[in-house]
Amino acid sequence: MVEKIKIKYLDPHMLPVKEFVGGDWVDLRSRVTLKIKAGEYVEIPLGVAMELPSGYEAHIVPRSSTFRNYGLFMTNGVGIVDESYCGDTDEWHFPAYATRDCVINANDRICQFRITKHQPGLSFETVLSLDNPNRGGLGSTGTK
Repeated sequence: MVEKIKIKYLDPHMLPVKEFVGGDWVDLRSRVTLKIKAGEYVEIPLGVAMELPSGYEAHIVPRSSTFRNYGLFMTNGVGIVDESYCGDTDEWHFPAYATRDCVINANDRICQFRITKHQPGLSFETVLSLDNPNRGGLGSTGTK
């Protein structure tokens, strides 16, 4: 099944977001050219506003090459866009911290997103024991 997402481009020069079917993440691009200095925080405008399907949210993360190419970290680790952020001027952004001077050009692919269904309702039950074997702690699955 293919979900339909309404998308508004906030600049007529933006390259379109590519449609796909499958498990791939979807690339997003910078709307503007930015000269960023080492140590600066910037919110890179992504040039799109979207209406997600009901019951879904978007998770935005850096592309695997973002740090290598630009020296940028995503300051929040992951961006979450919920379905209510869907107005004509609700532009998606990539919050970034620069570790070195860099230039982001308009239409450079800078991050990626995927949509996922909202987490189901949860309830928590307090217990004295989980009645499961222990794995051995953080990082206990080995190195090979």
